[in-house]
Amino acid sequence: MEETAETFDYVVVGAGTAGCVLANRLSADPSVRVLLLEAGGADDWIWFHIPVGYLYAQNNPRADWCFVTKPEPGLNGRAINYPRGKVLGGCSSINGMIYMRGQARDYDLWRQMGNPGWSWDDVLPYFKRSEDHVDGPSDVHGAGGEWRVERPRVRWEILDAFRAAAAEVGIPPVDDFNRGDNEGCGYFQVNQRRGVRWSTSKAFLRPVLHRRNLELRTGALVLRLLLEGRRVTGLAYRRGGVERQVRARREVLLAAGAIGSPHLLQLSGIGPGELLRAHGIEVRHELPGVGENLQDHLQIRTVFKVHGVPTLNERVHNPLWKAWMGLEYALFRSGPLSMAPSQLGAFAKSDPSFETANLEYHVQPLSLDRFGEPLHPFPAITASVCNLRPTSRGHVRLESPRPEDPPAIAPCYLSTPEDRRVAADAIRLTRRIMAARAMARYRPEEYRPGASITDDEGLARAAGDIATTIFHPVGTCKMGPDSDPTAVVDARLRVRGLSGLRVVDASIMPTITSGNTNAPVIMIAEKAVDMIREEERGAVPAARAA
Repeated sequence: MEETAETFDYVVVGAGTAGCVLANRLSADPSVRVLLLEAGGADDWIWFHIPVGYLYAQNNPRADWCFVTKPEPGLNGRAINYPRGKVLGGCSSINGMIYMRGQARDYDLWRQMGNPGWSWDDVLPYFKRSEDHVDGPSDVHGAGGEWRVERPRVRWEILDAFRAAAAEVGIPPVDDFNRGDNEGCGYFQVNQRRGVRWSTSKAFLRPVLHRRNLELRTGALVLRLLLEGRRVTGLAYRRGGVERQVRARREVLLAAGAIGSPHLLQLSGIGPGELLRAHGIEVRHELPGVGENLQDHLQIRTVFKVHGVPTLNERVHNPLWKAWMGLEYALFRSGPLSMAPSQLGAFAKSDPSFETANLEYHVQPLSLDRFGEPLHPFPAITASVCNLRPTSRGHVRLESPRPEDPPAIAPCYLSTPEDRRVAADAIRLTRRIMAARAMARYRPEEYRPGASITDDEGLARAAGDIATTIFHPVGTCKMGPDSDPTAVVDARLRVRGLSGLRVVDASIMPTITSGNTNAPVIMIAEKAVDMIREEERGAVPAARAA
């Protein structure tokens, strides 16, 4: 059954990190009507608010799309879980809460690749616009915005020791990773408000849901975009078993993420022609780059047993300690239940020849064989390390014309010699840190991958055994100039060759940022709204269909 189409000025697909920002900023103009569609449900579960709740939200269909990659040759044939938020707030409701912008060179590179307006100097004001930093305003931080940034509310002796050890091998202590050059070691800043997760749903969406010109619909699975010639005029979605259509007077804005946005484009006949025809989908607009250029940070989870120092491993197995952790959080909103998955970070070079830090550490006072399994019974820490700028490129491709069926996700981790070399060097650097004098009193013993593995190929193979995603997929609707045949959107995020359609999420990144990706997505959404308003005022010509 199909109902008559409604009409809005803007239709936003996905109430995740970018979608919540778009809904807030666009609906601030009372003269426009905005519809926000979300396939997931409300963020009204307790584990969306207690920081440690990510352990229960990820791989849970209540909160997560529960994607799984294809078997990965670089991971020695393993397929891995690929969490993506399916709830108001999207990934910001289930992620690690780390506030990280990346490096100035990331954005300067985007500009050099033919994307004017995306240099560090261009984007810094957008980071600051929505920020509410615990230290107040400064030359690089904002205050009074919606996006709260605080310091962690728990410390661990073993993490302080790791920081001291990192300094011994040339990774200096720093207090702020977000000034443009994040090299150094320190505690991550987190998106929390007094020990409670601060998602984009809480920050941007809830405060404006009273606006009469903004409508939110959850449980709405978008099926396809509607095209008239080269103009996108709206979309079809299913809610409560009923298929509906909605029209957009001005634009449809895709904010479904690096997996969802290219998948929806492909379902709509926009993408690589050969792929679409193979699945019986009419090619409405051929764009070979849709779903290609997938980049992600692969975390190599090295584990070291330690002695004579508390870690979360043994505490979580002690009923008295578990009771105290619950009480500590209830009374003070502090302690282990307030922890982000990783508290201590470090940015370093795997080789001195790199211009800037190319590795990121997420150090945790705990260890486990894989997510979802119990913590180890012995005291240990995990020094997870990822290559910030991988050269491997993967893809997202539909496997069925049915919107309900997940796409094929193939990150192609460790598929280049350079990435395998960086992986081996990263493990060696981790061993140097753990062998430093500051760690000696805790007698660290390498548990994963195992100290007996020392050659390059053996270390790269071992990395494939113990590594997994750190949840930063980007690049599948790449931003680029007309001269780049693989670019999907232009520098104003308009889909090339079409009008009435923009992509606003991590998929537009031409190259991955050097750090966690949630904060950059908020910046992208903030900048997108300014570009939309410029075009409305006629300050910049609107896109024209080819």
